[in-house]
Amino acid sequence: MDKYYRRIMDDVLKEELEAFGAVLITGPKWCGKTTTAKQLAKSVLYMQQPDEKQNNLQLAQVQPSLLLKGEKPRLIDEWQMAPQLWDAIRFDVDQQSTEGIYILTGSTVVDESKISHSGAGRISRLTMRTMSSFESNDSNGTVSLSDLFEGNHNIGAQSNLGLIDIANLVVRGGWPSTINKSQKIAMKQIAGYCNTIANSDIGEVDGVRRDEGKTLAIMKSFSRHIATQASMATILKDIKSNDETMDIDTLSDYLKALEKLFVVEDLTSWSPKLRSKTAIRSSNTRHFTDPAIAARMLNASSRDLIQDLNTFGFLFESLVVRDLRIYSQSLQGKVFHYRDKTGLEADAIIHLDNGDWAAVEVKLGQHRIDEGATNLLKLEKKINTDKMGKPSFLAVITGTKYAYRREDGVLVIPIGCLRP
Repeated sequence: MDKYYRRIMDDVLKEELEAFGAVLITGPKWCGKTTTAKQLAKSVLYMQQPDEKQNNLQLAQVQPSLLLKGEKPRLIDEWQMAPQLWDAIRFDVDQQSTEGIYILTGSTVVDESKISHSGAGRISRLTMRTMSSFESNDSNGTVSLSDLFEGNHNIGAQSNLGLIDIANLVVRGGWPSTINKSQKIAMKQIAGYCNTIANSDIGEVDGVRRDEGKTLAIMKSFSRHIATQASMATILKDIKSNDETMDIDTLSDYLKALEKLFVVEDLTSWSPKLRSKTAIRSSNTRHFTDPAIAARMLNASSRDLIQDLNTFGFLFESLVVRDLRIYSQSLQGKVFHYRDKTGLEADAIIHLDNGDWAAVEVKLGQHRIDEGATNLLKLEKKINTDKMGKPSFLAVITGTKYAYRREDGVLVIPIGCLRP
């Protein structure tokens, strides 16, 4: 039996089950949703089990309550195959009037028109991602994001990761099946993942037939613009150098399908209260759910990244954003980016539900830490802290060795030290 790596989602899911009758976990295929859910479930219904698939689908049509029978919490895996189960689960939660009855998992976004009630107040929704650097035991966890928000900024620590180690993390990705594999095997697995997306998943997500070649072309172009605010027109221009038949509507349709599959996960912009009337740019920053997808589509090994530090820097930023999203979720927070019309930006803004916030710049190497710190201090001066409050911290997250607090108060944190 493969080793189970403890996930940050374990505690998040446990808390949600204590508060809601059912919890829906969505996220990319193979990220570990079902395995994590099974740690708490006492019975399981596999909707995709070949021997029972047709029978399950028929029961879902005529008497869905039969599929809900079993010891609770009951896990319904890939529930979106039978959307009518949603209303049956919501009804049963209402009838039993208790918490922690069902866990649902799904690898695609369901068509909301197929369910009659949102499940608000009864069914909680969580997004699970691939494994963070801390979950895969690559970060030593000597710097806690939670502690930073609580004001503990004495962060003297040292990362165990060198530049080649970080390049390996980017290329290997955070899927549980790739964690202990050689880079060669991990790259083969991720290539298989990308091919499956292009030749089957992209068409199954909503029943619309889509072209494998166009899907791969879009994913490759998207990879070349990872961690940038590239417009749809820019991505289209890049694609049309090889595919003259692509148009903006087709590109939009394919990207929306990739979002439904939790393959693409752009970072949206943050809209704080500012001291001046500076216009905030609303363009999304382009990201896959895991930077290894971009590395695969660019055919980049860890050695290739070391030889192309510019590309490495963009993929490193995407890795940091993935980790921050995972860590922030456990703190009841979300991650955004900031950019205004003057060009001032922060690669990541962590905003907690209680209103606390922090700004982050991502710099792979030592030589750009000063630049990142300067940007963060400029941003802090623009924010109307009377309305937004002062930032809990400003930090440059790096691929370097040492964690420390600079004289200007900006924190320098290696990704190999960070944890929730």
